Formats: sequence, structure tokens, C-alpha cells
Amino acid sequence: MTDLAWRGLTALPDVGDTEVLQLDGNHLTDLPDLSHRGSLRELHLDGNRLTRVPDCPPHLESLFLYGNAIAELPQTLPASLRHLAVGGNRLTRVPDAVWRLTALESLNLAENRITEISPAIGGLRRLRMLDLGHNALSGVPDELGDLDLTDYLYLSDNGLTSVPPSLGRLDRLGYLNLTDNRLERLPDELGDLAGLVELRLYNNLLRTVPASFGRLGRLRELHLQGNRIDELPASLGGLPELRILDLRNNLLAGLPSLERVPLTHLDLRNNRLRTLPETLPLTLRKLDLRWNKLSGEPPVLDRLRALGCVVLR
Repeated sequence: MTDLAWRGLTALPDVGDTEVLQLDGNHLTDLPDLSHRGSLRELHLDGNRLTRVPDCPPHLESLFLYGNAIAELPQTLPASLRHLAVGGNRLTRVPDAVWRLTALESLNLAENRITEISPAIGGLRRLRMLDLGHNALSGVPDELGDLDLTDYLYLSDNGLTSVPPSLGRLDRLGYLNLTDNRLERLPDELGDLAGLVELRLYNNLLRTVPASFGRLGRLRELHLQGNRIDELPASLGGLPELRILDLRNNLLAGLPSLERVPLTHLDLRNNRLRTLPETLPLTLRKLDLRWNKLSGEPPVLDRLRALGCVVLR
């Protein structure tokens, strides 16, 4: 048998040689030494009650320990690991053993109490997915820009007041989440994220948006709600792929021309708009204008309604 899954366990049963061991969602508090299980490649232990990382075989490729009670990682981990998930635990620091795992392709350290990330993270050159969200980080090292992330980078819900310009070197990154921090401004270099498809920046302290965002030619979703933005750069009007633009709960008194942007959803709730541009994207399917200070009925709204757009005022 190459794949075993179990439920309702409080102790590991006697199992034979297996490549994948599924033990998610049990009541395990500890495991015996597994280092002799030479065929084991994937070990799934999410949602248990473990307080330590079990002894693992040297050729293990995937280790999933999300949602346990682990407060410390060991000083030695299998060098062959490609996927490591230890989010939802009680970690306050990341040992050097993690930064030596140069085969890693995905690393999840979210929902812990981590206060610092070592510059040594820049050595994880095969890493494609990185989740550092929901921790206690006040900053991240410049060396994040040395990675070759492609899928996502989560830095949400930390105490970040700034992010390094080096993040602009992640030109293959598809998804960036910086929500729920204390960011007051963003580096212009984020406009160099040529592969970015979705950017989430809501619930920060931003007052402006870099004009360089107009270079994000693949961007389809831009989420800026819950900031202090009072003006948008004209360059946003040239984004050729943008479909969703969320600007609710800001301080906008006006908009740049967005006529050429193929938006389908535009959320402008709770700003300070008194007027709208004479033209808006005819591709819109939902336009939310509630809780603004618009006077009268701008003619552009009738045209949008005629084309099937839902307009909320």
C-alpha cells in the first residue's frame, strides 16, 4: 500500500511501508520515531495536538503540520523537503534549519507569533510559494527580493510599516497580499512586478498609490479599500487587464479617466465623490457608489444601466 489515511486516532497504528501517510484531523499528541521509514515521502499531520515535530526519514519531501501546538522547530530537518507547512502553531522564531532547506518549493509559516525573518531566506532559490501572514513581523529582509516566487507571497496581518523596494525584483510573482498592516507608502519598485495578477493592499494607512502601478500590465484585481487615499494617479487609466478595482472606504474626491480600463466591478463606496468622469468603462457589470456626495444623476449612469450594469447609489 502506498497511501494510508486515518481518522479518530490518538496514537499511530501499526502500519506497513507507505509513501504517503495521511493523519490530518486526528487527536495525536505525539508520534514515534519515523526516521526508519525509508519509503515515506509525504507526511500529513494538520489539525492534531502535536507539541513537537516527529523524527522524520531523511528522504521526506512533504511535511504538513498546520494547526498543532508546536512552539519550536528542530535544529535538523530532512534536506530533501520540498513542501513545509507549520502554520497555525506557536512558533516565535524560525531556526536556521529552515533556511538550509534549499529544495523547498513552498513554505507556510502563517498564523504563528514570529517576530523576525532571517536574511538567510534569500538562499531558498527554488521557493515558489511563501506565506508569512498573521504573525508579528515589523519588517521583512531585503533578501526576499532574491527569491523566484511565482505563485504567491502573503505578508498580511503583521505590523509592517514598510516593505523593501527589493520586492520589485519578484517579476514572476502572480499574487501579493499586504493587507492589514500599517503601510503608509509603497515603493515605486512594486510597479516592476510584471507578472502580478492580483494585488491586495486593503486596511493599511496608505494616502497615495504609486504612479508606477500603471506598469502592472497583467494586473486583473487591485484591492485598495480601507486606506486614506485621496487621489489616484492618472496612470491607472492605462491598465489593460484590470477587471476588479475596490476603492471603498477611502477619501477620494475624484477619479482619473478609467474609460479604457476593461473593468467589470468598481467599488467606490464611502468616499467623498461629488462628481464622476463623463465616461466610465462600458464593460462594467457592477458599480457601487453608495455613501458618497454625488449630486444629481450623472448621465453616464443611464448608459451603463442600459448596458446591463448594476448601479448602486
